[in-house]
Amino acid sequence: MNVPTQAGSINDIARLFAGMDSSYNQTAALAAHRLRMDSLWATHQNARRGPLQAWASEEIGDIKNANAMFYPFSGPDFLFASALFPAAETYVLCGLEPAEPLPRLSDLSQAEIDSGLTGLRNAVSTIMQSGYFITTEMRSNLQATRFRGVLPLLMAFMARTGHTVESVDTVRLDGAGNVTLSGSSGNTGLMIRCRSGFGSSKRVFYFRQDLSNSGVSAGGPFLTFVSRLGRVPVFLKSASYLMHESGFSNIRDYLLRHGSAIVQDPSGVPYREFSRYGWNLWLYGNYQGTLSLFPGCQQPDLIAAYSSGRYPVKPLNFGIGYLMNPQTTSLMVGRPGR
Repeated sequence: MNVPTQAGSINDIARLFAGMDSSYNQTAALAAHRLRMDSLWATHQNARRGPLQAWASEEIGDIKNANAMFYPFSGPDFLFASALFPAAETYVLCGLEPAEPLPRLSDLSQAEIDSGLTGLRNAVSTIMQSGYFITTEMRSNLQATRFRGVLPLLMAFMARTGHTVESVDTVRLDGAGNVTLSGSSGNTGLMIRCRSGFGSSKRVFYFRQDLSNSGVSAGGPFLTFVSRLGRVPVFLKSASYLMHESGFSNIRDYLLRHGSAIVQDPSGVPYREFSRYGWNLWLYGNYQGTLSLFPGCQQPDLIAAYSSGRYPVKPLNFGIGYLMNPQTTSLMVGRPGR
């Protein structure tokens, strides 16, 4: 599995990635990495994480303490998952980025470590500053060094959010949706065990998973695995409006049939689908349309919903997803109708 098994050593690597105190020699490159990561974290904490946590405490108290959560189209975004659902014991994240094991750091030169940290820092800078990944940039940064795939980002985010990383396993799902250890080959996922700052044990799963209709179905291995968690809340952010397309109807319909709640920006489930499935909605912000990058996804019915008086609407003091201006951002909370 090419990952240290002792909790101390694997957590030490996580702290190295995060730019925090570790046992590694403090070279000039590591000192620069720490300064930059400190700055990125401060920006994220002040502009994103802090306001989002305060909002969650006020608005989704019935959801945020769930034992598990599902975050489709997430990539390695443990930052927002842990901010919204701090009490979860199980997190399920997925994306198209590879889930590769780490090389042994003792086999790398200092130049390779420094280069890997630069790539990691570049990969996390967008989400820590703007709140979302630019997938093509992240993929390029991650594959350009010896620290490939999502694991270094996940470990860095865990360390920065006060978690102690205890173990990492490369895993895959069998045909029945059971998690099996895969060693260093044949893996399509990761299972990371960590412990929060309060001592609670957590499992974070990441799977490299195609969520289009050709890659996922309600009875397939991946959604069978998710279903075993029971009805859990779903988070959707910066999902490229893929579920607005017919080619992603399987995952969209699964979420509406099985989610205990959906917290999302407008790039997730289309507004029109919530009423079709009889969900109740709470709206936040002041949606006026999305980026011109997504011309076919403007949702005029959602714009009208904000001014119709049909749903409760509350302002937001922070931006989220692609809509970073608090004056025109949007969060939606859906709960199934009883």
